[in-house]
Parts: sequence; structure tokens; C-alpha cells
Amino acid sequence: MIMPATAKLFAILGSILAALAVIAGAFGAHALKGRLSAEMLAAFQTGVQYHFLHALGLFTVALVAGNFPASGLARWSGWSMLLGIVLFSGSLYLLTLTGIRGIGAITPLGGVVFILSWLLLAAAVFRG
Repeated sequence: MIMPATAKLFAILGSILAALAVIAGAFGAHALKGRLSAEMLAAFQTGVQYHFLHALGLFTVALVAGNFPASGLARWSGWSMLLGIVLFSGSLYLLTLTGIRGIGAITPLGGVVFILSWLLLAAAVFRG
């Protein structure tokens, strides 16, 4: 079976980002335990959780893009999911590793982008 380019791209990104989420989770569990407060460690783990869930979400995007290769909505969903990982999880990683509280203001924006990505995916399937 030949996989459309968009589906292949998001499957690859999902795989790489899932691997990075596992690495981040292991880093948090082993290297950061005892170095961060319980609150900061929990924030880091929240970043890992959303990172991993949305890396898996990229496989859903790949599936939809494979079934509807011309769907611009599926592509936008995938890019939004990637941006959400960077904004949401990335801001939590930076917040916990640097202690700069202002970075936490970015996290809700990442959450909004996550919501948008799932709504775009639903619209892609609906229109497909």
C-alpha cells in the first residue's frame, strides 16, 4: 500500500515525538526526581503526558490524512497538534527546568491549540 505523503509525514512525526516523550518521561523520573519540588515534577510529568498523547494523536491525523489525502483540514490538524506539543509541553519543560514562572503563561495557549487541532481533525473527517 502506498501511503500519501501527508499521512507518512505525520506518522513519522508521531513516531519521533512519541520516542522523545518516552525520553522526557524517563529523564523526569530519574534525573529530576529529588531535584525538583513535587509541584514542579508534577508539572513536568503533565508536559510528558500531553506530549505523549498528542504524539499518538498524530497517528490519528496520519490515518485521517491517509483516508482523505486532499484534506487541508487534516494537515492543519497535524501542524496544530505539533505546535500544541511545542507550546504546551515545551513551556512546562522550560518552566520546570529553568524556574522562570513567566514561561507558564504560554501553556494555556498550547492547550487552546490542542483543542483546535482535535476540532480540525473532526472537521476533516466530517468533510471527508
